[in-house]
Amino acid sequence: MATQLNTITLSDFVRLGDFVWDKALMSAPSKARNSGMFRVSDFPANTGNTIELNEVDLEEYSSLKNEGDQADQALLQEGYSKILTLRRFGKDIPITWEMRRRNKYEDVVRRLTNVAKMQMNKMDLDLSHRLTFATAISYTDKDGATVATTTGDGYALAYTAHTVRGSSSTYRNRVANNPQLSKGGLETMEQMAVENTINQFAEKMTVNMDILWTTDDPNTINTARELLQSTSEISSTNDGVPNVYRGKYKHVVLPRVATTATGAVDTTKRRYWGLASSEYTSANLKVEQEPTLVAPASGSNAEDFSTEDWSFKGRTSYGIAILNGQWFAFSDGLGTA
Repeated sequence: MATQLNTITLSDFVRLGDFVWDKALMSAPSKARNSGMFRVSDFPANTGNTIELNEVDLEEYSSLKNEGDQADQALLQEGYSKILTLRRFGKDIPITWEMRRRNKYEDVVRRLTNVAKMQMNKMDLDLSHRLTFATAISYTDKDGATVATTTGDGYALAYTAHTVRGSSSTYRNRVANNPQLSKGGLETMEQMAVENTINQFAEKMTVNMDILWTTDDPNTINTARELLQSTSEISSTNDGVPNVYRGKYKHVVLPRVATTATGAVDTTKRRYWGLASSEYTSANLKVEQEPTLVAPASGSNAEDFSTEDWSFKGRTSYGIAILNGQWFAFSDGLGTA
């Protein structure tokens, strides 16, 4: 394939671009998208740039029906709504005249690979930042845009007094005192989830928390693996004591959570961890345009007049919104209230 770069036909480069793009996308990590914490679906075409997410709860329990009486009608309670707004992203990569003529195969492949991975990495960063900034109502991203991170009730995703529409009761999904991940910390978070997962009527719900998520902090990862993979109770000195956490959760490592809004390392967030439910998650990723390569076309104005570059364009368009916090539990690991 390298010999193709000695010919300067556009069709050769388009074929090369398609090949490298597909290969790069296959190897691009999408930890957050594939975590099970986000509902991923297509954004309907020709429906504008926003979509409204809504929640409606039924009563949790049926009522007594005496002989000959009509059964009570189930009560419905509308919950909160959330507007999901599309945003489009892209990067252009120029292939220079010199690269095309002088067989700089590695430079060309590197550029095309980078423009592919940039699209997936940006999506993964945006999804991860919903957890990075879970205690905030907004943040300013790397492009200077303000990103709202509230749920439908107007509070941050991780909060101590989320509200419901059909009751004055509140629930918390940020664990008290923010412990680091440990057996005791995990039990505390589980207890919080058991006692705070309620519907719009403030009735207790049974939600299966099946995901234990962490950052890529080595100590936190190793603690999670000890909890979930040990064959015996990790705090016991007696052989044969079963580990009740073995296989209980899917461990998801999210390497872009402990970052700043620009994607730089943020050590203050290295201990973030929590639980989530893949079944009841209300975190939505709506994709209008999957990461796509737009190649210069033959017969068009494909070559820049002044620079003689051929530009390959990476594009993607999607929106993210989280409706409520009942499916999610959070600790920043700093050990403070």
